[in-house]
Amino acid sequence: MIKVSVLYPNTSGVRFDMAYYLDRHMPMVRDLMGGALKGMNVEQGLAGGQPGVPAPYIALGHLFFESLDAFQAAFAQHSAPILADIPNYTNSQPTIQVSEVKL
Repeated sequence: MIKVSVLYPNTSGVRFDMAYYLDRHMPMVRDLMGGALKGMNVEQGLAGGQPGVPAPYIALGHLFFESLDAFQAAFAQHSAPILADIPNYTNSQPTIQVSEVKL
């Protein structure tokens, strides 16, 4: 199983519209990815590892695929509308991590 994590850094002046992300962006991603997408989840950062420390990421989105090839094929086909939608919910520059789930 492949997990694609999109991490949105919680930097000074960051804007993130969680309602838009949940109600519009992620459903669009789900619809575009179709059967290649096996699951998804969203996390909202609350705090860092120490009391009073802000979360390093304001939000994290995770997409699950059977294989790296399945992700790459689906994303290559639909990357333009997905990436074009980012300014509608955030001014953060996301970091993308592709991982193989081991457990």
